[in-house]
This record gives sequence, C-alpha cells and structure tokens, in this order.
Amino acid sequence: MTLSNTPIPTTIDDAHMVGRTLASAFGDDPMMRWFFPDEATREADLDRYFTTLFTRQYGLHGVCERTGSAAAFWVSPEGADKAVPDADTIQQLVEILGDRTPVFQQAVMAAAEHGPTEPHWYLALIGADPAARGQGHGSALLRSGLAKADAAGLPVYLESSKPDNLPVYEHFGFVVRDEFALPGGGPVLWSMKRDPRG
Repeated sequence: MTLSNTPIPTTIDDAHMVGRTLASAFGDDPMMRWFFPDEATREADLDRYFTTLFTRQYGLHGVCERTGSAAAFWVSPEGADKAVPDADTIQQLVEILGDRTPVFQQAVMAAAEHGPTEPHWYLALIGADPAARGQGHGSALLRSGLAKADAAGLPVYLESSKPDNLPVYEHFGFVVRDEFALPGGGPVLWSMKRDPRG
C-alpha cells in the first residue's frame, strides 16, 4: 500500500477534496443520477450534496476517512442517533435537490424500511475518483472500516444501487440480504450485510 492510498481520518479542512472526489465517484451511480438527472449540473450538485453531508452530518458524527483519491463515511452504533440530518442540514439538502426533494425523501424512507434493527456499523458512502480506480484506494478504506467493525464484533450494512459494485462487496464478505426498487420508477437498491470476523 502506497502512502497515497493509506487511509487517514478526515478533517473539516478536507471538505472540498471529499466533495469533489465523491462527486466524481458517483457521477455514474444510478441512484445519484436519479436524484440529479440534469447532466449539465450533476457534478456541481453532487459536490455540494456530498460536501454538505460531510460537513454537517457524517464529519461530525460518523467515522470518515480518506486517501489521496477516495473517501468513506461510516456510522458506528454509538453515532447512529446523531448521524441524522438536523433541520438546517435538511434545508440545505432541499436547496441542492430542488424539485427532486420528494424523490430523495421517498428513497430515504424506502431504504429505512429495509434497514437492520440490530446494532451494526453502517457504510454510508464510499467512492474513489474514477481516474484512480484499480489503485487500491477503495479497498484500503473498506479494510480500515471493516477492521473497526470486526474489533467491535459487529456486522456491517450498506446499500448499493450499482450492480457492478456487488461483486466487490461480496469479495469483502458482504452478502445481499434484500433487493428493492426505489419508489416512483427509481433504480434498484441492494441491501448487503457482512457478519463480523474474528
């Protein structure tokens, strides 16, 4: 593992890099394309969206790490109640999403209905700049977060709307536990679980 893809904790000073990296990473993600259908503004909107989630939500109450070209947001059981958007964050997201806000709200509610009830770690987001894919950035971040969950003896959950990512997660021990379409003609979402390893 090179220094550039060694996970390090993020700080608020990393917000611009994190937002830009995740905007690039999720530019072809079916769910993000559903939320942000306008190709002309999608990358800028995604940058604002991820920067807001980082600075106002996960960066405050999650476990966030980055490499030189990737970022990941995790939520531990201890942070689960806090890592939800407050009223100001919701207002900022409404401004970013515009008339897609109802679609976003329906998706969040649908995912929650399929979510776990047991104590767990949650992989909220992970993404690598497409220019750096295949260089181990995402794998390094996955290993780092999974090690924390394993040390706590807890399972990890995630959702993915990109079928190409399922084999990657399966390689790290995740299994598909549920598959459902988002309301209103949205994309399919896969809920995945990984049991803890000793």
